Amino acid sequence: MRIIIVGYDQMFSNLILGTLGSKHRVVGVFRHERVTIHPFWLFFKDIFAPGKDFSFIKSFKLKEIKARSVNSKEFYKAALKLNPDIILVGSWSEKFKKPIINLPKVGTINCHPSLLPKYRGPNPYIRVIMNGEKETGITFHLMDEHLDTGPILLQKKIEILQGFKGDTGESLKNKCCALAKTAVAELLTTMDNEMIIPINQSEKEASYYPQINEKDILIDFNKSSVQINALLRALTPWQPAYIAHKNSFLQVKRAKFLENKTKFHTDKYKPGLILKRTNKSLWILTGDDKIAKLTGFKMFGKWQRLFTGFYLRFCIKAGDICR
Repeated sequence: MRIIIVGYDQMFSNLILGTLGSKHRVVGVFRHERVTIHPFWLFFKDIFAPGKDFSFIKSFKLKEIKARSVNSKEFYKAALKLNPDIILVGSWSEKFKKPIINLPKVGTINCHPSLLPKYRGPNPYIRVIMNGEKETGITFHLMDEHLDTGPILLQKKIEILQGFKGDTGESLKNKCCALAKTAVAELLTTMDNEMIIPINQSEKEASYYPQINEKDILIDFNKSSVQINALLRALTPWQPAYIAHKNSFLQVKRAKFLENKTKFHTDKYKPGLILKRTNKSLWILTGDDKIAKLTGFKMFGKWQRLFTGFYLRFCIKAGDICR
């Protein structure tokens, strides 16, 4: 079959590798930089500071579609000339419109990194860890005009490693993208040899999570040490978590959780109580009566971060409460 692949980063490259490995033909690719960077600047970037996707495409000598949007006339005309059986999508920020969805002979197929209909929307790697899920996976589904709602063609499951040294957002992403490489080869081979009956998603079981916002990245010390650790792991390495102290916010880089052997316990003292402060760390009481030892601070704000050391030494004291 003739395949056009649209996407960026690891999912993009692994779908290309899986498709090529299945002996199908990648007739065209469309990388996300075409949408986010003006062609004039992209021309020079590709020469002097080429991105991973561009270098990957060139290494396999793949034909690149040049357009400003997947829904543009330029993309439609270029794709029509390539006469694809399938448009395969792996990570994309634009919502596909009906003319593009209906363009290929077989269909437009998306690889979504969750077990649909659960965890529709962006950032499923982060959300499943934040919510303490024990498994996730990838779903290949036919695309429609809505987000992640089309009929399912193939699903593969992945265990999420738990505990204080469990999966991070990054490690889970790596596992999902690696799985996509073998799964897309399986899907395309099966489509060659037999009929796949798409399975409609159950709306009763569906869940959708929007983009991560400022509330999501703020540590709530009323929660358990397990939940706080899950938040920190989920956000790694893309987004730091923050603590709120009075009217200021401090970025947290690292956390270690200790048994509470002090006289301070949650039956008398509120979670969020700062038990100890050093020039580089804060020891804070959690909702399950553990101690979170936090280090690697930066104040929020371009200029404020210059005063992080001063703030830790002179503005925070034991007995304060972090919200």
